[in-house]
Amino acid sequence: MITRMSQLFLRTLRDDPADAEVPSHKLLIRAGYIRPVAPGLYSWLPLGLRVLRNIERVVREEMNAIGGQEILLPALLPRAPYEATNRWTEYGDTMFRLQDRRRNDYLLGPTHEEMFTLTVKGEYGSYKDFPVLLYQIQTKYRDEARPRAGILRGREFVMKDSYSFDVDDAGLAAAYDAHREAYQRIFDRLQVRYVIVSAVSGAMGGSASEEFLAESEVGEDTFVRCPESGYAANVEAVTTARPQPQPIEGLPAAQVYDTGDTPTIATLVDWANGAGLGRTVTAADTLKNVLLKVRQPDGEWELLGIGVPGDREVDEKRLGAALEPSEYALLSDEDFARHPFLVKGYIGPKALQDNDIRYLVDPRVVDGTSWITGADQPGKHVVGLVAGRDFTADGTIEAAEVRDGDPSPDGKGTLVSARGIEIAHIFQLGRKYTDAFTADVLGEDGRPVRLTMGSYGVGVSRLVAVIAEQQHDELGLRWPSQVAPFDVHLVIANKDEAARTGATELAAELDRLGMEVLFDDRQASPGVKFKDAELLGVPWIVVLGRGWADGIVELRDRFSGQTRELSVGADLAGQILAAVRGDG
Repeated sequence: MITRMSQLFLRTLRDDPADAEVPSHKLLIRAGYIRPVAPGLYSWLPLGLRVLRNIERVVREEMNAIGGQEILLPALLPRAPYEATNRWTEYGDTMFRLQDRRRNDYLLGPTHEEMFTLTVKGEYGSYKDFPVLLYQIQTKYRDEARPRAGILRGREFVMKDSYSFDVDDAGLAAAYDAHREAYQRIFDRLQVRYVIVSAVSGAMGGSASEEFLAESEVGEDTFVRCPESGYAANVEAVTTARPQPQPIEGLPAAQVYDTGDTPTIATLVDWANGAGLGRTVTAADTLKNVLLKVRQPDGEWELLGIGVPGDREVDEKRLGAALEPSEYALLSDEDFARHPFLVKGYIGPKALQDNDIRYLVDPRVVDGTSWITGADQPGKHVVGLVAGRDFTADGTIEAAEVRDGDPSPDGKGTLVSARGIEIAHIFQLGRKYTDAFTADVLGEDGRPVRLTMGSYGVGVSRLVAVIAEQQHDELGLRWPSQVAPFDVHLVIANKDEAARTGATELAAELDRLGMEVLFDDRQASPGVKFKDAELLGVPWIVVLGRGWADGIVELRDRFSGQTRELSVGADLAGQILAAVRGDG
């Protein structure tokens, strides 16, 4: 097919949009692939839609190859199924909720576990009907508090979500592995650099969970890996290496000191090193106690104390994942006023235990470890407070930040951090949703069998931005051949009528060979055409310029930047096709 730029609905921009923060956002707008409509909402213009559809094609091919069957469910969904799984409330403000004219509650689907479960339950009733693997490619909706980075984090996005249904856990494991391998093939075909990391299931529920993260400096997700062993995990999923308990016998008794105005860890350490304690004190020797209020969905607020070593900050992502599905908030001044036993800046374990406040500590706080921490009085701290002797926590929590150099959970080295963009997530959901809807079928022995389930998502529209992030250069976009809007960008850089005629004939010949051709037939200067060709990012650019009179055209590789000369008289279209296919 030939697309003429003189007729294409396209307007390129020379300047970056004022609100664009990341390269993909800037380039996709400048190149006329997308246009903003409202915060987090974008229109797909012809070039952008071509790339999006090409990614969908790759996803479909690999999903069909593992036995997936495509269906399409509504995006507008009733409230009742999501109430049955508690996700009507668990999703919080990120779910778009609305009412029809009869005051019935609906939502715009952020994900479709409930509806797929009900669909399968309604159609099948015997173990002979399974396994089943269904998928859809559909627009999803999430009310992001801060939509940013263009289509990387929007309120409306295209996702492939698939769901496996099996009668036993072995079938679920097989479906999970099949998706994992299919996703690797998808991302390899799209030439995306990615890493597979252990993850937490969050509001989705289930057991095993892994994320596919595209490596990128602009990524919002931090992950860690161990170069020595290959371990990789999202920071929310990292488990802290727990030290062995230490002997308690013989440790000196805890002693309260007047520490003056020392409400921060830094001021406390300064005091300790000037107080003649007989040793050098660091922030790691202190126990920082953070007070929160938490509540289960539809529950009441309750106080929660969290103790972490003073050299660590609380990581909000890890904290949120550890408390899921509860929501949490830091205490306000009004909260402290209602609980006078909480002395801000000087909180210790004793006041929490004396007032029946649940207290969770970092896994490093093991029995026999000695700490400097608050004494629950203004200007006072206790030195030598020993875990397991002077206080006992109600449990542990993975809430402290993960840092480069921390021991790897597999015990085979240390961790280093990097940033990535989530492009896929796979879950072994188990029976969370089939339990909610009593999705049973008759087993081989005639007894009811509860179905087990997996959920597997790919961010299709997000991949457009991810590829743009990873593959652009200073001149513009550079699309891999699998997703490029066209195979060849044909540019007339010569006003000679013979060159125009030759270009038209070449475009027709390339079309006859089955290539998608973008033909720049505009009456514009060669400089404008070249800048647009580099910005648009079609992988091969054919230039009919001054060499045309000598029977020469240029073939430019947008990825490598290399240029080669081709002879007009020696099956020019065939030479171009061979280069595009990697045969030339």
